[in-house]
Amino acid sequence: LQNFLCYTCKEYVEDLAKVPKAFLQESNVRLIVIGQSSYHHIKPFCSLTGYTHEMYVDPQREIYKILGMKRGEGIKASAQSPHVKSNTLLGSIRSIWRAMTGPAFDFQGDPAQQGGALIIGPGNEVHFLHLDKNRLDHVPINTVLQLAGVKTVNFSNRPQVIDI
Repeated sequence: LQNFLCYTCKEYVEDLAKVPKAFLQESNVRLIVIGQSSYHHIKPFCSLTGYTHEMYVDPQREIYKILGMKRGEGIKASAQSPHVKSNTLLGSIRSIWRAMTGPAFDFQGDPAQQGGALIIGPGNEVHFLHLDKNRLDHVPINTVLQLAGVKTVNFSNRPQVIDI
């Protein structure tokens, strides 16, 4: 995650929460989110997003540095994640409001830190690595699921039409 207050990260994790545990278990895959803030923010963030899979924090951003994740907004021309539902203005206002109304005025991580997605294992072998260029550059979840051998999920709110 970029940080726990980032509206695009919140919306991405809300969709990650929709991945059924049974899909992961069938493929022997674990879904893990890593944030770069204090562990105190995990429980409220999971309550906010409905996320029930594993979540850890890396307050010193050691994992981010090892993986080469950048700080700052990079190229703006990248495709916007299909998991981002808010426009920039409204999403930013919501993030600031959550910071201001939280128990401590806290941005819950470095707002300039970019995140990414990766598939590791078995063992320590990295099979896929996507480094976000900016806050809108999250890799589509179904892309990661497919690459990890997990069934994909319908993230739209529209009912599915099945041709028989």
